[in-house]
Amino acid sequence: EPGFDGVICLPGLHTIWVQVSAGEVVSFRTCMTGELLSMLSERSVLRLSVGSTGWDATAFAEGLDRGLSRPEALSSSLFTLRAESLLRDLGPEASRARLTGLLIGAELASVRPYWLGQNVRVVGEPEMAEAYSRALESQGIAPKVLDSEEMTLAGFRAAHEALAAHAH
Repeated sequence: EPGFDGVICLPGLHTIWVQVSAGEVVSFRTCMTGELLSMLSERSVLRLSVGSTGWDATAFAEGLDRGLSRPEALSSSLFTLRAESLLRDLGPEASRARLTGLLIGAELASVRPYWLGQNVRVVGEPEMAEAYSRALESQGIAPKVLDSEEMTLAGFRAAHEALAAHAH
């Protein structure tokens, strides 16, 4: 989309929010959400509660809502996952989805100026791109999800063409 004006969300290990206008990057912000998700689910006490696969859309929405509305309570909300798995039998799929929702919600709260009222594209690994897309949709944004491999190749082609044109 050569004439795109808006925000590109690039979820991954580190999610990057890029504001683009008139063909230029105006600003960007990087968040460690993917890395936090990985570390918490694999190397913290939450590893005992959080599954590695599966999804629960309701648990994701609940986590997202909590993360967005109370980002300052993220630390205690995270521990609640462990307590709920022990005391209320919250399953591993629901725990993983809620953890993802909490982290994305807190991120969205911190980068609200990047997405609120903006034209948004999400480009990333399919599972995380879909989670970000659902999160943004819940806030009234209609993001367009683009294939990351296709976008990467298109970027390389455009860079190659620009270099070739500059060399002549």
